[in-house]
Amino acid sequence: MIYIFLSVCCSVFVSVLLKLAKRYEIDTRQAIAWNYSIAGVLTWFIFKPEIPQFTETIYPVYIALGLLLPSLFVVLALSVRYTGIVKTDVAQRLSLFIPVLAAFMVFGEPYSLMKIVGIVIAFIAIIFSVPWQKQTETSHSYWIYPLIVFIGMGIIDILFKQIARTENIPFTSSLLVVFTLAFIISILYLLYQILVNGLKLTIINLICGWILGIANFGNIVFYLKAHQTLSNQPSVVFSSMNIGVILLGSAVGVLIFGEKLSRLNYAGIVLALISILVLTLAQ
Repeated sequence: MIYIFLSVCCSVFVSVLLKLAKRYEIDTRQAIAWNYSIAGVLTWFIFKPEIPQFTETIYPVYIALGLLLPSLFVVLALSVRYTGIVKTDVAQRLSLFIPVLAAFMVFGEPYSLMKIVGIVIAFIAIIFSVPWQKQTETSHSYWIYPLIVFIGMGIIDILFKQIARTENIPFTSSLLVVFTLAFIISILYLLYQILVNGLKLTIINLICGWILGIANFGNIVFYLKAHQTLSNQPSVVFSSMNIGVILLGSAVGVLIFGEKLSRLNYAGIVLALISILVLTLAQ
């Protein structure tokens, strides 16, 4: 279980870094770009993966992930900044609702009563996570960020599942390709900002990006290690990871950063935990 704990800590640490970015005037666009450089290098040195043979079916998936990962990371940073760690982490973890729904609506997998119950509970948890109290027009518009995180993470999860099903390509090889593509696309975006808007690259953003990348990579490595150690209990790893991130993220957000939650929001967190358990048992 130590690997699950370390993976949870790395995941929440990423949210904490994004939360502190504004306070220390860190350009999250630059940090996110450099994050993929160190993540790719660590993947290469630790796993020593072979470069996979590209096929017509897997190539579009790599491209889609290369585009989605850095784009969604930027939205994730905005969500943490404007809506908080708690609500962003709940949105991230409830995104499992999307691949489960897609499994039997798109891919034809058999559905069960438990899956339907889990999806319904997850949907109610999402509704309860929304701040229904009176807000200004500007603050209300910030809720587009966790919504995009929820949908985007669900799509990314589906794409990664498609990669995992490709038997002739090791997952770590695919991970290296995806990190490399994400880095290239992020650098092209930064070059555009430099040429058009006069963006200046700074060492502090590079260093923060590498710290972010190490935490991001650590989350993945420890999660894989947990699956290897508990190979006969994948549901335990899956549920523990998601529940752990919500609980630790909520504790950090409320106790350290003083994020305000309503009774409905707290109820939403409890329902999110229940939905994860139900959906895990339904697998």
